[in-house]
Amino acid sequence: MYRKIIVPVDVGHAEKGEKILAKAQALLNDGGEIRLLSVVENLPSYIAIDIPQDLLEGGIEEARSKLNAMAAKLEPHLRPRVTMEIRVGSPAHEILAAATEQKADLIIIASHIPDFSNYLIGATADRVVRHARCSVLVDR
Repeated sequence: MYRKIIVPVDVGHAEKGEKILAKAQALLNDGGEIRLLSVVENLPSYIAIDIPQDLLEGGIEEARSKLNAMAAKLEPHLRPRVTMEIRVGSPAHEILAAATEQKADLIIIASHIPDFSNYLIGATADRVVRHARCSVLVDR
């Protein structure tokens, strides 16, 4: 059982997020905390020039809305033990930073079916597994 679990959610694949959130609930200690995390990727500056300014804010609002919807589905006694965080940057880097800052003892991350470029597990999950200082559970 774990006391602090980071659950990174790709809002484009909310169904995977709900699946790993259920696993986090099952693995959480009494009095433990789950941190739902979504990372909105920054656009490279050479692309950002041609894209409307409010695109990033729209991504943040979409992430906030989806995380709130996921948290609302939790059992009522667990809701106070779930916090949400939205970060902007590289997903793997921000997940690892959040785990370090929060002193997490587990990260539960979903992985997509890989292609040749990231054969074993997804690229983000792969980086998290390699560099995390805590346990990582990868769900397929």
